[in-house]
Amino acid sequence: MEYFIDKLILININKWNKINMHPCFNAEVQHKHSRIHLPVAAGCNISCKYCNIKYDCLHESRPGVTSDILTPEEALERYIIAKNKLENIKVVGIAGPGDPLHDFEKTIKTFELIRKQDGNILFCLSTNGLMLYEYADELLKSGISHITMTINAVDTKISSGIYKHINYQGNIIKGEEGAKILLEKQIKALKYLSSKNVLLKVNIVAIKGLNINHISEVVSFVKGYGAHITNIMPLIPASGSEFEGMPLISNREIKQIREKCAAIMPQMTHCKQCRADAAGLIGTDRSVELRKKHANDEFKDFNKDLMVAVATSDGEIIDRHFGQAEEFFIYKSTNNRFKLVEKRVVSRYCTGVENCNTDKNRLNEIIKILNDCDKVICLRIGTEPRNKLENSGIDILEMYDTVENALYDCVNNL
Repeated sequence: MEYFIDKLILININKWNKINMHPCFNAEVQHKHSRIHLPVAAGCNISCKYCNIKYDCLHESRPGVTSDILTPEEALERYIIAKNKLENIKVVGIAGPGDPLHDFEKTIKTFELIRKQDGNILFCLSTNGLMLYEYADELLKSGISHITMTINAVDTKISSGIYKHINYQGNIIKGEEGAKILLEKQIKALKYLSSKNVLLKVNIVAIKGLNINHISEVVSFVKGYGAHITNIMPLIPASGSEFEGMPLISNREIKQIREKCAAIMPQMTHCKQCRADAAGLIGTDRSVELRKKHANDEFKDFNKDLMVAVATSDGEIIDRHFGQAEEFFIYKSTNNRFKLVEKRVVSRYCTGVENCNTDKNRLNEIIKILNDCDKVICLRIGTEPRNKLENSGIDILEMYDTVENALYDCVNNL
């Protein structure tokens, strides 16, 4: 009996240590522990109406996008580079841009190659859960300690409004029938992996008109099957997806839902909805430093002079949301080259969760300050400021990249 108690204590200590090391599972270490996402999984076995997997176009800052897809060998190379560049990497994650278990051979090979290099690194992955139970034992052998599963509903009628279909064992299954299979597989995976001491986070995408009033039920449900924490995230409507025009949920609404659900179980409140190739600390993505540079340093010939406003904190990386920028770097093209001509200070449009997107006068003032610009490049921008800028004749590019690469793309995609 004494041995049994000691063993339980040891398990709980090890489990708590693992929680402490992962910045997504423990907000207190988000500014101390780095992580890297390795984008080796391109395919997906579920068709979500809010998703549009892109990895060869604009370098957006949202889940499901990456600048490139890596082979397991390239992923190992990127990890080795990251170990030399980034401080205190604790976690290697695979989060797409598709589903890591749809491309399971690439996922498991990536973990195996990295494990040979580093016996202490934590492994995690983010999945829809359709194939998680089937591959659970192989993942456990790889030493995986953290898993994030997206469960947007536990009512199959609601789920069928979020997913077009699932692809299970080569069969396309639509509607509630597909949603029922998905939920059954998710439950089996939660039960089994929680019994194996794996830490489980459940992501829930909050979608107006669909699951917004169902979220607390999802949280209670997954808690009962062993989830450790849930992460309620606002829908980011992806261009080209079926939900492209869905209404947005405000930061205030997300905060209220999280506060309600915090009475049920712990909530992740520091999520930045990271890209599939994110690296570094949460909120300070340094994946740009690990990417390949453009092969050409020449801009193609173009006749039009351009003025471009860039939301950047340092002139190196595009790292500011439009609403959070306090200055814009203004670049002007001259003789097929861009030159920094000035910096324009603005009063930030979004001043916090409670006041974001409410000050119309401030937004109009920013547009006035940028009215001679042809384009604005920023990390992300809301629907209202985007529409107002475009109505003023200013094009928007959302991307996470170096300023140099962004200006190159700006010209060469004209």
